[in-house]
Amino acid sequence: MRVIAIVLCCLFGGLVPAMAGSCPGNPNAIGTSRTITVDPATLPQIGSMQYRTTLPLNDHEVVITFDDGPLPPYTYNILDTLAAECVKVTYFLVGRQANAYPEAVRRIYNAGHSVGTHSQNHPLTFNQMALPRIDSEVGTGIASVQTALGDPRAIAPFFRIPGLLHTSQVENYLAAHSLAVWSADEVADDWHRGIGPQQIVRKAISRIEAKNHRGVLLLHDIHPATAMALPILLRELKAKGYRIVQAVPAGERPKSVPENVDPAMANASGWPRMVMTGGHKGQRPVRVAAVHHRHVAAHRVRERNADITASIATKKTKTKTAESGAGWMLFRR
Repeated sequence: MRVIAIVLCCLFGGLVPAMAGSCPGNPNAIGTSRTITVDPATLPQIGSMQYRTTLPLNDHEVVITFDDGPLPPYTYNILDTLAAECVKVTYFLVGRQANAYPEAVRRIYNAGHSVGTHSQNHPLTFNQMALPRIDSEVGTGIASVQTALGDPRAIAPFFRIPGLLHTSQVENYLAAHSLAVWSADEVADDWHRGIGPQQIVRKAISRIEAKNHRGVLLLHDIHPATAMALPILLRELKAKGYRIVQAVPAGERPKSVPENVDPAMANASGWPRMVMTGGHKGQRPVRVAAVHHRHVAAHRVRERNADITASIATKKTKTKTAESGAGWMLFRR
């Protein structure tokens, strides 16, 4: 089996497909048809919206990604939908959100999803930043998510630039630290104010159809409209013959992380820390920036996120329309 794996690795240039299992208890689920192993050394840039390279997907294959979380209850609603449909996706988590909701980060990982990062504070200025600020945002974001996970091996060497505001300086920094930079092939505009679930689904489907019936789809798990749209989207994708593919990192990762993590224990060895991003000999490690405030109280983090929470509460009210109907029962926990 090991020989076969090596041969496949050579054939696919570090991208090794593997068939996934069916969905127990739900024969109508779309499921996850296979996985693709992504090595930053062979595929450093992903997404045709901005790059010449993207994931080597077959006809009618889609990779789903979620940005900006976690943020309960919407992250949990989305996780419930994914579990019911046996769909595995890739998350790009914001560090300060991981600090505020570490239990959500662990639930994401233990559900079998890939966990990448999306900076510490989600500044929409990556295209203007000097290198020290880039290093701080990227490194501290990685450290925050690793702390929330409780195991530095669990994180994937995947990074998505906030707002997709890329520059050669940012891309060179990420490449030097063995991080694959993810853009996307399609977006569904689910962050737009006032957009409804049906609109999100229509935009996602139409844009996937227009891009050779395949692609990496960018969504956000912090919006109620997205959480309501997801079950509809998965049903529509299945009805149109699409299959879900999960992108996973190269190298060994723990099967699960502890449900309860003591942040002090998670950082017991201190930062900065060298973390290997894959299982290949000679691969360059990620140098994680020092975390100066790793013991910030949760209520302080939540105060910094009050603007986000208020914005989402407003969106929840605006998107409660006739087309969503009983879908709002989704948020009763």
